[in-house]
Amino acid sequence: MFLASDAMKGRDAGSGEYDIAAAYVAAQFQAAGLTPMGANGSYLQPVPLVAYKLAEGARAALADGAALEAGQDIAFAANPAAKATAVSAPVVFVGHGLEAPAFGIDDYAGLDVRGRIVAYIGGAPAGLPSEVAATMGGPQERLRAAAAHGAVGAIALADLRAAGRGSPAFAGVVTAQASERVTWATPAGVGNSATPATPLLATLSPAGGAKLFGKAWPAIVKAAARKALRRVPAVSVAPLTITSATTFRAMPSSNVVGMLPGSDPALAGEMVVLSAHLDHVGVGKPVNGDAIYNGAMDDAVGIATLIEEARRFKAAGAAPKRSILFLAVTAEEKGLVGSDYFVNHPPVPIDRIVADVNLDMPILTYRFEDMVAFGGDRSTLGPIIARATGALGVALSPDPIPEMSIFVRSDHYNFVRKGVPSVFLWPGLKGPGRAAFDTFMNNCYHRPCDDLNQPFLWGEGVRFLDANYRIAREIADAPQRPVWNKGDYFGTLYKGPMAP
Repeated sequence: MFLASDAMKGRDAGSGEYDIAAAYVAAQFQAAGLTPMGANGSYLQPVPLVAYKLAEGARAALADGAALEAGQDIAFAANPAAKATAVSAPVVFVGHGLEAPAFGIDDYAGLDVRGRIVAYIGGAPAGLPSEVAATMGGPQERLRAAAAHGAVGAIALADLRAAGRGSPAFAGVVTAQASERVTWATPAGVGNSATPATPLLATLSPAGGAKLFGKAWPAIVKAAARKALRRVPAVSVAPLTITSATTFRAMPSSNVVGMLPGSDPALAGEMVVLSAHLDHVGVGKPVNGDAIYNGAMDDAVGIATLIEEARRFKAAGAAPKRSILFLAVTAEEKGLVGSDYFVNHPPVPIDRIVADVNLDMPILTYRFEDMVAFGGDRSTLGPIIARATGALGVALSPDPIPEMSIFVRSDHYNFVRKGVPSVFLWPGLKGPGRAAFDTFMNNCYHRPCDDLNQPFLWGEGVRFLDANYRIAREIADAPQRPVWNKGDYFGTLYKGPMAP
């Protein structure tokens, strides 16, 4: 009720109201007897958020000196890792620009892109498991692959495939690229980037692509139209020159971190993380006269569950064998930024974090008949999760909404990217679930409607809490730490502990 009140004005990361909410959570952690794990003996881990935006004056020129027109041919991207960007290099078309040998995908086979700009088509190849497709759908994996092969930048090609996650529509990109974005700041005073030497430079419209690739463009369009995209061999064009500038604005915030020490001398140094995001989207466009986006379900319920988990662990009497780290993160709504900062600046070495159990936006307006464990079946967490949900009398169901790419849209994903087995548990959509889910997503998700006037069934919150408590408790007390299933895509990609 406190976190979702109008007084918190939607808990936007970087706002004074968010800071009040963080102080509230810190006080609850202290009341639950948790050990502070933030800075200077406090529960707050400062997170140097920085907003960045493309400055005016970006330019793109072809080899003959002709310019690409901003807003028509090209939408420039702000580079979070540099105040000024200047790249001039040949451009190589690389299809989807992805590598996944386990699925027969190798768009760099036979290509040398060192010192070049790569151009790619968005979206994910057909026929992939939903969680793998969600990972490949966005730009991160493309930039990682491009950087690994020595490219100096990347450009996306818009409107060549059906719009969807990671498959950009140019009109939307023009608007999005002009907006302010958020990351965390490095000591150099610019923003963090996983590929600072290989930035996303821009997105091209079909008109811009035709100007850049010339006679080769029809072959690229034809290749993109195929259901199973095939790279066009040896498509490379003369240098493209792009210059741009990025402006930065500091917006400091904090994560809230507390620990329940483990009881086993041999295992207490290992930690199970329970995570939830504290921020929401603040004050926005009024809807029926209400401009406060309270974020009750998203994710005040998750934070309330986190606090109740701390109380339950403390009330259990016997402490778990491993330590439990309770983590409320900032800037999830800005792109999982607070959890990304945490996994890159953990209070203990990252290899001592054995699992993450994430609590985000359980919809509590119906009696759930099943649960969905995003990422749960990829590691030895799977049987633990099944036992926990089975104790509630509900079964586990596969991802019912793979098109929404939920697996990559909450904070557990940043732990996955550090090789940590993780799970994000949701009430499922069987029985009344589908209608309740659709009602929330269509009417209240990221809208003022997500407030305490919704028909909460608080008993369902208790069931949700119970399942997550059982999972975390069993992980903490198990003789062995969780490991990825043998050969799992994510365990292999991010080099986590693997089953033999």
